[in-house]
Amino acid sequence: MANGGSSGARLARPVDPIDGTTSTHLVRLVRDVVRLSNADPARLARIPAIDDAALAGELNRIPLRSLVDLWELLAQTSPEPGAGLAVAAAAPLGTLTTWDYLVTNGPTLADALRAAQPYHRLVTAAAEGFELDHPGELTVGYRTSADDPAVAAIVNEYVLAYYLRRAREATGRQVIPARLTFSRSAPATHDALTAAFGTDRIEFDAPADSITFTASDAAAPLPRADPLLADLLRSHADLVLATAKPVPGPLEAFRLALDATLDQGEPSLAEVARRLAVSPRTLQRRLAEQDTGWRHEVDLARYERAKALLDQGLTTATVATRLGFADDRALRKAFHRWTGRPPSARPT
Repeated sequence: MANGGSSGARLARPVDPIDGTTSTHLVRLVRDVVRLSNADPARLARIPAIDDAALAGELNRIPLRSLVDLWELLAQTSPEPGAGLAVAAAAPLGTLTTWDYLVTNGPTLADALRAAQPYHRLVTAAAEGFELDHPGELTVGYRTSADDPAVAAIVNEYVLAYYLRRAREATGRQVIPARLTFSRSAPATHDALTAAFGTDRIEFDAPADSITFTASDAAAPLPRADPLLADLLRSHADLVLATAKPVPGPLEAFRLALDATLDQGEPSLAEVARRLAVSPRTLQRRLAEQDTGWRHEVDLARYERAKALLDQGLTTATVATRLGFADDRALRKAFHRWTGRPPSARPT
């Protein structure tokens, strides 16, 4: 994908505007823990969309890449195991707002988690897996999209500790897991994990990361269950997911600058880099980090602009001139490369 596309499918941008984003509350939580670590403040400041203005309100959505960057900083500067536990320890009930109350409000712990599962995107991206298995015991599984094993280990450690904390808060008792599994290899010592989870029934090098609650804990009535509140929370969650807006990340900012240069004809890497106040080499590196590249992005921007102009009734010759093509024949060839069809055959 990084070097350009040859079909309309490869040129299409995501349909769901909050794909690849995460909640302001989770980003704030991890950012504040990173601030208390030995992380380099300059490196922290370079992570986009983690300032207080971007994190104001739950309708803003932060690029998942920014959250992963925070986890990477934590992995590099904090002891492990233990870094993920520190994030969970800094998150009392209410820290993740609507999600926190969804997972703790139901007739039982199993009921609450089952009802909350469809709303997992409230807190993180759809690519982050959240799975439940409840044949008697209740197993919560998690699958992070982080590629770095050290980062994935911290993320999964936090997630399992988070669900144990919420189970204890929801039930009002000192829940002890039946067992835990980690896909990571066993660390030299895992005393911190044993102390935090209250059990030594911990398996490493497992197929998945999960925490399992006993059948009695899964079925225990939640003392503060409120069906009317649960309905209200789900209605609010639906509204948040329907109206949330992504905060522009580096790729979105680049695309805005690229679109602006299209109005001037042939887009220039140097001009777009100037608008973003970076060098062309830095811009190319940032695009590569986003799994894309200059040629692909120019093709994508031209394709979307060409569709819009043709839909307005402009001729291919006029659109070719506007978008910096040599002539309408060049535009037709490009359109065939993008979609496999000439402009006149494009779907309405």
